[in-house]
Amino acid sequence: MLIVEDEERLAALLQRGLTQQNYAVTLAHNGIDGLWHAQETAFDVVVLDVMLPGMNGLEVCRRMRAESIWSPVLMLTARGEITDRVDGLDAGADDYLMKPFAFDELTARMRALLRRGSSERPTTLTVGNLVVDPATREVTTPFGRAELTAREFALVELFARRPGDVLRREEMLDHLWDFASLPASNVIEQHVAGARRKLGEVGSTAQIVTVRGVGYRMVCSD
Repeated sequence: MLIVEDEERLAALLQRGLTQQNYAVTLAHNGIDGLWHAQETAFDVVVLDVMLPGMNGLEVCRRMRAESIWSPVLMLTARGEITDRVDGLDAGADDYLMKPFAFDELTARMRALLRRGSSERPTTLTVGNLVVDPATREVTTPFGRAELTAREFALVELFARRPGDVLRREEMLDHLWDFASLPASNVIEQHVAGARRKLGEVGSTAQIVTVRGVGYRMVCSD
């Protein structure tokens, strides 16, 4: 795996911990070197810091995807704004982890990405007649465009990237809000309800359904 992290102490700690778990680790301390390594070797997972010298992690990820390098990317960031997370997903990242983090959580997320494996990420996401465009932030069907808020869009995009997968409420919170500013307890339910209504207004065959006691998933009614 490839770790691109400019904090040398953190990078060394990650390398040591992952090596002890029998992972082969390559280190890069700036975005330019990180991109070069990704171009030269097909890594199973890339752990990529957002704030890097030379070239930031978002640009590294964009260039990887533009060059059809589909290694799963786990982004590390100290920034908690929803726009930063959405930008990362738009750039082609698969998951986000906020600093500071527990090493066990990092390895758990890596294992999840390893199970998923490398696959080409389309420029738009399609579920049934629903088309989600991360670049323009538009969600459309043949019947019109859904007027979603920023967080509603982020939720719909998250579901569209993993159609059929059950997403736990905690997972959605983790992706869309900073732990330092956790929202009200029913905010996920509110945003899911708003997204459902707006998708229904444009005749979407992709629907967000409740999995009782677990979370939600996106299914196609075709």
